[in-house]
Amino acid sequence: MKVKAMVHSLGELAEVEIIEHKDNNHVIAEYHGHKYTAVFNIFTGLYYVDDKYGLIE
Repeated sequence: MKVKAMVHSLGELAEVEIIEHKDNNHVIAEYHGHKYTAVFNIFTGLYYVDDKYGLIE
């Protein structure tokens, strides 16, 4: 599913695709053709994608 998410390197919202959501702390997101780790924050209602350190090979 495509959602607006906070992207670490941008510091702002961008459109990403959620590939897998096991639980709020184990999420895989696709951004610009690469897969990254992410988390979902229930208080803000946003996904946070770590495109700096969370690249999945």
